[in-house]
Amino acid sequence: MSVRYGELTILERVSFSVAPGDWLMIVGPNGAGKSTLLGAVSQAIPYEGKALFEGKDVARMKPALRARSMGMLAQSHAVAYSFSVGEIVRLGRYAYAPGVFSPRAGGDEVRVRDALEMTGMTGLIDQSVLTLSGGELQRAFLAQLFAQDPRLLLLDEPTNHLDLVYQQQVFALIGEWLRGAERAVVSVVHDLSLARMYGTRALLLDRGRIVSIGGTREVLARENLEKVYSMDVYGWMRELLSQWEE
Repeated sequence: MSVRYGELTILERVSFSVAPGDWLMIVGPNGAGKSTLLGAVSQAIPYEGKALFEGKDVARMKPALRARSMGMLAQSHAVAYSFSVGEIVRLGRYAYAPGVFSPRAGGDEVRVRDALEMTGMTGLIDQSVLTLSGGELQRAFLAQLFAQDPRLLLLDEPTNHLDLVYQQQVFALIGEWLRGAERAVVSVVHDLSLARMYGTRALLLDRGRIVSIGGTREVLARENLEKVYSMDVYGWMRELLSQWEE
């Protein structure tokens, strides 16, 4: 897959795959093309090449089938209408409705309730999303994604704007979700510690090209990170950690 804007190349022949049980962490410096890659796979950005889901060309899939197969969580959300949190989360179930005006299936509200509980948003179910903090809004859309219940999650900085307790909770919840049958996750992350802790595999990008792909510890090897970030990442991480030693 490649992405170009005129003569500017953002991604150059990037190829990867995920299997059930994989949590692929896409890492790299700013401008590496990480979010562009997720946007292309989710069909939000034009690209050259193909994205396949179980052998089917994602670009040719019907939107409802695509939504049942894969779900995308962006870094930020532009909300212009005063939907309640509950309404936002229920939108995740529309891919399963026989028609736009069809009644909801009996299991829809169970999915919605479970998603709200998982993300700690039950108490805000009737609150307008226009009144939410950035972290609360991110959790509302994460709950929508859980209610959607796809088999592949595409997450662009899933804990963006979240405080530490919800960072820990969200990654733990995604890990729990991943243990279900035939599920996989692809995440863009800036925090290399989170990538190392939760990722089963990693893809290291720099300037739109793959530097390394494979097991997380192999990809996040010292020499790879020094090459990409032009600094001693291991030394910096250890220096940060030393501040917490008593």
